Amino acid sequence: MNRTGIQMTDKNASTVIPVILSGGSGTRLWPMSRASFPKQLWPLLSAQSLLQETALRARDVSVSAPVIVCNEEHRFLIAEQLREAGVDSPKILLEPVGRNSAPAIAAAALLVAQTDPQAVLWLMAADAAITKPEALSSAMQNAVAGAEQGLVVTFGMKPTRPETGYGYIEVGQAISGLEGVSTVKAFREKPDTEQAEFFLRSGDYLWNSGMFVFRADTLIREMEEHAPEVMTAVRAAFEARKGDLFFERLGIEEFKAAPDISIDYAIAERSSNVAVVPADLGWSDVGSWDALWDISQKDPAGNVAVGDVLIEDSKNSYVRSEKYLTAVAGVDDLVVVTTDDAVLVTHRDRAQDVKKIVDRLKKAKRPEAASHNRCYRPWGFYESLIQNDRFQVKRIVVQPGEKLSLQKHFHRAEHWIVVGGVALVTRDEDKVLVRENESIYLPQGCVHRMENPGKIPLTLIEVQTGAYLGEDDIVRLEDTYNRS
Repeated sequence: MNRTGIQMTDKNASTVIPVILSGGSGTRLWPMSRASFPKQLWPLLSAQSLLQETALRARDVSVSAPVIVCNEEHRFLIAEQLREAGVDSPKILLEPVGRNSAPAIAAAALLVAQTDPQAVLWLMAADAAITKPEALSSAMQNAVAGAEQGLVVTFGMKPTRPETGYGYIEVGQAISGLEGVSTVKAFREKPDTEQAEFFLRSGDYLWNSGMFVFRADTLIREMEEHAPEVMTAVRAAFEARKGDLFFERLGIEEFKAAPDISIDYAIAERSSNVAVVPADLGWSDVGSWDALWDISQKDPAGNVAVGDVLIEDSKNSYVRSEKYLTAVAGVDDLVVVTTDDAVLVTHRDRAQDVKKIVDRLKKAKRPEAASHNRCYRPWGFYESLIQNDRFQVKRIVVQPGEKLSLQKHFHRAEHWIVVGGVALVTRDEDKVLVRENESIYLPQGCVHRMENPGKIPLTLIEVQTGAYLGEDDIVRLEDTYNRS
């Protein structure tokens, strides 16, 4: 028995393999969630990120290693977060481009079907929350039973409010012989307020969670019947895949040919083989700041405070600070979020409009639309402290045993000052050990590399000078992480 109370130890039970999709960018949770570091990688509800919470929830259900489908940019971040959470030997599939959920799921099914075509896959997004994990046991058992009969089973969540941001499932008749499993009468698009209120009153409609349970061979068969163009492209991409460190990289051109389509449109709304398990799991897609407020622990005035925050004479507000002291007074129903480079203030009822702000930032080509000031790399991270026309100051942190690429720059020189740990620096033909409170100069055009030979993080201050300081002025000559 595990934390959720689920026990899958029957020798005749199907193997349950978790499949976690981690491809979204979560723009409605800007300024925290951005393309470079999206919401699933943030600890929004606990000390663990949403991805870690999802992976640990999956581990409670299954002893099988999870399959993670993610993009190139986040691969090292995801691998590191899984390692920190104690999730062993995950199989990580890399999407060359985003093509929505159906192609990603098809690739995962092909991977699993290589060794066990009848394995049951539990598909879930990396960025959803479940606040009632104790209710997951019976729901999963019912779903697995349906999947073993060849059904594509989705979870329908009991609605708690007239939510207009979710799709809905209209529940049909109970399926004989399968406890807690019903047919799907119809899938409904995101409703307006009036429709959402009707759905809530009716009791026949459930939130569409996007979680599915199905056998690998069932998914492949359904995809071949209802979305053959997806299956053709993904099968070609899967056959062209290549190993890259501890990742499986799908064929680039082949995957690009796959249609951009969700599993709902590709299969769920087309197939007569789809069933639903109604459940009350305290589920949320954490799709907006208002949704996050709704599932977070509140003070007696209904406020949620995260980070260095002061709240005075205010109620029903969400206030979060990632760096600076943030204080609010005499306000109601607000969302206030501060990061090191942006501040968001919005009424909770307008939380969905945050996406409009991101769209405007993108049109203006503002870096804040997609990137944080702190940029993560396989070896650690860097963040800009000061930037001007001809100089820039950065803080760089390199984890123990890691090293940057062997590289050179055409337009800038660099001066490195070690403020913590020890750096082993390659400078052309020389190797120099630079200790705390020591520095080294790297002239423009020299071939150089930095690595951390120690057992504590290496921290240094980098001063760049030159006519052009863009990150694209890097010529990699050799790289441990196979980056171009």
